[in-house]
Amino acid sequence: MTSPAKQEPPESEASPRPPEEDVGAQVVDIVRALVAELHPTLVDARRVRLDSDLDRDLALDSLSRAELLMRLGRHFKTELPEGLLGGARTPQDLANAVAEAAPSLVQRLVRAQQEPPPLEAVQEPIEAETLIEALASHAQRNGQRAHVLLWKGADRRESLTYGELYREACAAAGGLIEREIEAGDRVAIMLPTSRDFFVAFFGVLFAGAIPVPIYPPFRLATIEDHLHRQAGILNNAGASALITNREIRIVGGLLSGLAPCLRHIATIADLAKAAPLAAPLPATSASTALIQYTSGSTGDPKGVVLSHGNLLANIRAMGAVVKATSADRVVSWLPLYHDMGLIGCWLGSLYYGAPALIMSPLSFLVDPARWLWAIHGHKGTISAAPNFAFEFCLKAIDDAAISGLDLSSLRIVVNGAEPVSPATLERFVEKYAKFGFRPEMMAPVYGLAENAVGLAFPPVGRSPLIERVDRSALDREGVARRVEKDGAKAVAFVACGQPLPHNEIRVIDDHGRELPERHEGRLQFKGPSATKGYFQNPEKSKALFDGDWLETGDRGYIAGGDIFITGRIKDLIKRGGRNIYPQELEEAVGLLEGVRKGCVAVFPSVDRRAGTERLIVMAETRVTEASAREALRQAIVEKSQAVLDLAPDEIVLVAPHTAPKTSSGKIRRSAARAMFEAGALEGARSSPTWQLLRLGLSGAGPRLRRALSNLGALIYGAYVWCGLLLTAAWVLPCVLLLPKPSWRHSALHGGARGFFRLSGMPLSVEEEAPLPEANAIIVANHSSYLDGAVMAAVCPGKIAFVAKEELARQPVAGAFLRRLGAIFVRRTDPAGGVADARAALELARAGARVVWFPEGTFSRMPGLMEFHVGAFLTAAQLGLPVIPVTIRGTRSILRADSWLPRRGAIRVHVGAPIAPTGGDFEAALALRQAVRAQILARCGEPDLAHERVVVPPDRRDRGGE
Repeated sequence: MTSPAKQEPPESEASPRPPEEDVGAQVVDIVRALVAELHPTLVDARRVRLDSDLDRDLALDSLSRAELLMRLGRHFKTELPEGLLGGARTPQDLANAVAEAAPSLVQRLVRAQQEPPPLEAVQEPIEAETLIEALASHAQRNGQRAHVLLWKGADRRESLTYGELYREACAAAGGLIEREIEAGDRVAIMLPTSRDFFVAFFGVLFAGAIPVPIYPPFRLATIEDHLHRQAGILNNAGASALITNREIRIVGGLLSGLAPCLRHIATIADLAKAAPLAAPLPATSASTALIQYTSGSTGDPKGVVLSHGNLLANIRAMGAVVKATSADRVVSWLPLYHDMGLIGCWLGSLYYGAPALIMSPLSFLVDPARWLWAIHGHKGTISAAPNFAFEFCLKAIDDAAISGLDLSSLRIVVNGAEPVSPATLERFVEKYAKFGFRPEMMAPVYGLAENAVGLAFPPVGRSPLIERVDRSALDREGVARRVEKDGAKAVAFVACGQPLPHNEIRVIDDHGRELPERHEGRLQFKGPSATKGYFQNPEKSKALFDGDWLETGDRGYIAGGDIFITGRIKDLIKRGGRNIYPQELEEAVGLLEGVRKGCVAVFPSVDRRAGTERLIVMAETRVTEASAREALRQAIVEKSQAVLDLAPDEIVLVAPHTAPKTSSGKIRRSAARAMFEAGALEGARSSPTWQLLRLGLSGAGPRLRRALSNLGALIYGAYVWCGLLLTAAWVLPCVLLLPKPSWRHSALHGGARGFFRLSGMPLSVEEEAPLPEANAIIVANHSSYLDGAVMAAVCPGKIAFVAKEELARQPVAGAFLRRLGAIFVRRTDPAGGVADARAALELARAGARVVWFPEGTFSRMPGLMEFHVGAFLTAAQLGLPVIPVTIRGTRSILRADSWLPRRGAIRVHVGAPIAPTGGDFEAALALRQAVRAQILARCGEPDLAHERVVVPPDRRDRGGE
């Protein structure tokens, strides 16, 4: 094996910077040269000026811009910010960026970095059942350990430790709870690769909500399509909030008009202004940890529901195969809204304690050499990328840009997320061998979001397996019969590994029968990482399952235990008794001169008259002259006949940026087919101004409805308070003036019931047994100011509330509660508290029904807190039964720190009496546990028994004990 290249770069620094006017002229020359190469007949390159619009005038798409930035960086020997990829609108913007950038040779700065410090070994949190517990474990044991190193440039890193991530996530969670985000709510995260994304993701989890990552806008020219797709996701998820940053908050405002479900749009800085959460809300392995939206149409997005158990099972299975440990160093530029970047690279590195160097995807697109230099500088051992990234490194990086590069630290580079090209593998291994890249480092894998991310991996240390099979036998018989050499009759496939531990894969025919080795069919899988279905999409969920097995949507065969993927089921074209897959023809057509590579879609379209499928080739081109376009059509026909021995039924040449793609750059063939059949392929994309105007108008209706809804909420709140004042105006004099206690309590009971009816708050009561008329301790959970009124409405006859002593000092409230026989407990005076407890004991001994809220307080945060023991000790000493009462709905209607009631229903469950088993303290504790377990099972909120809830001083000790 050839050793890594060790050539030293020239010692001279970057050449002196030319004057500003020369910078502009040189930028124009470089842009003009690129434009002339890309579309010599579409744009007159001589007309390129500093104020030319890169989109409208020069038709430079994302990849063309990336090429332009690479050329500018090489020419001026400078490192340009990746934000220019989507932010620059004119050559003048590029010239300004060049003038401001400091000269910086990426490879020299990376090579000049100090050797990364050695890593102390840390244990993986094998006991963790959730991602929350995994992070908490590392924060407690290894709080100062660097978890993420954010790549900010060739010589800059921003470190995020486990302890910092935990603390900042607690702060963000506090802000979400202040905004009334409840357990189970979906919170969308639309952030670029940044510190805020990591904090937002765990902040949502800590608050008991479910993160929904969506990708941020990239280019203004495609803003309308982007926002409509994201709005479709938000509406399907029913997202209550959107976390974004200051720069793209205006986009969030447009989304709020398209997604009426959004109640809040906030940045991490906004959320951090609230009191931080003392500790994350508890979750279980079955709790939903993520909704991962797969590429789909605007109207029918598919949100894969994944639990903590699903994610941890997948991370552990992948880690076991690649032998991951805390000694590894991960390098990734993959988007964090995509499963391979989010789960495979980030969450996997978090679990194993392996420091991760995370780059922005734009950094890679601007200069793919940055990825390789990041591996060099970080001494990366694990990385991952889709096939196009390896192809991009072959095309866009010359040896001069990577002189001295050393990739020998790598153990494995995962190649997945899209079809793996045998030619790309072979060429990449060959080119980068002299830089220390060995064949066994390359690991073609197979996975899908429905199984978290990974499903099949090859053994570590095995070079890629590529086999060639007879094309005719595969197309006509469905048999993968091996042939020895390339040729017109051979098609090559890459082995994508074997099923991960505890996962299974099978191949079945169209009738559901399992097929033997080397027979092609539908791939199905099952295992501990498999999703339970798509969020709020029962039709798609039903189609996903075949008994215990799940459909992958792919076709393939198994040979020697390895999975070979032959194509997508939905892309399969049946023609003349043959199965035709579009990928091979798309790749071949994309290599033709005049066709934009990666912008070809091959799909079927039904001929309704003949009832057969037609083969359609859609190709983007900048060629406009009629004879040249006809020659291009003929070239495509010849290429199709050479590859498939079949000519297309129709060839559609379309303008650049017409082919619909996913967020990760894959061709959306079904969308292309829909556009073709609707006759919309020739439609031109509107200007960004018109797109934004249409978006604003389309969101006007939802905004108006939301404004009316908010106005209605204010009116309803005012109405409720008026009803409360009217009720108080009747109940208060009755309680203060009526001579008999029974009359006072009847007035209170009737007034409370009347208030709820008047306010339009349905109050339903379910009783396992009637409430005793005397001699009982009634215990209820506490979540709102309304709970006292609820208990008054539910309990006819005399009741005695246990209330905090501070209320006794208030003239009206104190007098009112004394007339009702309330007991006031001094919480800050131990001696006085004992005396008050004795008073409660005597009242209960005298036959009263004592109503207790043993949590002692409530907060905005949903959850049942620990019960104080006083009520249960009283019951045990007297031998009285405890009646568990569960109240649901009051927290949503009137939260802590809020004085605006919202519409809602209240449900109350009165449980059967639970008798103490003795009169001592241990019996009281057992009674408390039994009562609390019943209330917890029915309240529909998490268990916060072991959480310390921060309660403002003005609300401490409310409600009793």
